[in-house]
Amino acid sequence: MRREASRLTNELMHKYEKEKMKLNELGQESLGKGIPLAANETVLAQSRKVDELVTRFYVQKMAEREQGNR
Repeated sequence: MRREASRLTNELMHKYEKEKMKLNELGQESLGKGIPLAANETVLAQSRKVDELVTRFYVQKMAEREQGNR
């Protein structure tokens, strides 16, 4: 069970890093075009995706800790 949880955590971290890089690229592109980040729906959507991954990672880590306490 712990190995599976660790694998899930690693997958989430990999997805997070990938999506965060994409967010940074979109943000730089938006700013380069003079478009404020808050006015760029593509950037906002990507930001929400990154936020969701952070939340999923946190929930997974908490579940792993709970399993370790049993």
